Amino acid sequence: MDKELPKHYKSIRSRYEEYGRALSELGKTIKESGPIDDKTAHLIQLGGAAAIRSEGGVHSHARRALEAGASPDEVYHSVLLLTSVIGFPNVAAAISWIDDIVVDK
Repeated sequence: MDKELPKHYKSIRSRYEEYGRALSELGKTIKESGPIDDKTAHLIQLGGAAAIRSEGGVHSHARRALEAGASPDEVYHSVLLLTSVIGFPNVAAAISWIDDIVVDK
């Protein structure tokens, strides 16, 4: 899978190097501080990205969940489970963004 980071994200990281390092360390520290495995962590983060309608976040965490061993069905189901919480329009948008990753494989 393509691991190319979005241009805007790379631009921020290069302009604010210390900030970028802090972001990386924060993510690493949080993941290492608890018992949740990578696959489950990315499915949770995928749900959060869907909830705030973050297309880039959905792309990133769908891709990373798949890389961590999630099946496409698990990725889609993790978003479908949110229907009664975030509403169908948000879920539909997230599914279209997951399709960008899964269908293009």
